[in-house]
Amino acid sequence: MTLEEELERFPLTGRFLFGRLRETLSLEERAAIEALPEEIATFENSVRVVEAGTVSDRSTLLIEGFMMRGLDHMDRPGEQRSALSLHVPGDFVDLHCFALKRLDHNVDTVGPARLAFVPHTKLQDVLATMPHLGRLLWSSTLLDAAMHRQWIMKLEQLTTPRRIAHIFAEIWRRLDMVGLAGPDGFDTPLTQADLADMSGSTAVHANRALRELREKGVAEFRRGRVIASDRAALEDYADFSADYLYGEGQLAIEAKHYAI
Repeated sequence: MTLEEELERFPLTGRFLFGRLRETLSLEERAAIEALPEEIATFENSVRVVEAGTVSDRSTLLIEGFMMRGLDHMDRPGEQRSALSLHVPGDFVDLHCFALKRLDHNVDTVGPARLAFVPHTKLQDVLATMPHLGRLLWSSTLLDAAMHRQWIMKLEQLTTPRRIAHIFAEIWRRLDMVGLAGPDGFDTPLTQADLADMSGSTAVHANRALRELREKGVAEFRRGRVIASDRAALEDYADFSADYLYGEGQLAIEAKHYAI
């Protein structure tokens, strides 16, 4: 099915694994995912959904908006947090809670968001009765891990302007997968402070990096909108390869691999 058809039939979860593994889901499995949410919540501003160390009995699927994992610097009040990953619509953000019950980091919305909360009792039923769907749920957490590894490597390898360019390139590809990006850029609720947290820099350095990207003609950041007239140039500057997103390239997931 096309994305439009998926969303018409499965409005809450139609973007889950779209562009990767969704085609391997049967209609019965897609219906089962759609039936998982017990509560739908809409937030107009950023809120903390999961507090580090707090016991949780549910996990969150992001329907609309953006979410971020992060660690607050509790021993250094007033300093920025360390952002660990960003999530886009269709992501099952904190399945880790199902296995761990308590996380070592926080999970926050970034600006307005619409969330679906899934009780762990329902996830347990899926694992017991639909093993193929259970496998795909765990696969989504492994995709999170792949992106996190890439962030760690790029923090070490790249300068701040190129780190931010890499963040832009990744978000653009991920939004493309779920039909939420345009040919010349995309919209986010992100601020310069968020980009500083995500790139491991300070607000001052992030501001300078954004100015450098603009002056080089790589990308512009205007009130959360990322604009790039030459996407290939942005990705080249960022040393970005989409393989680790498992949607295309050498690591693209093929349906036959999930037939077992």
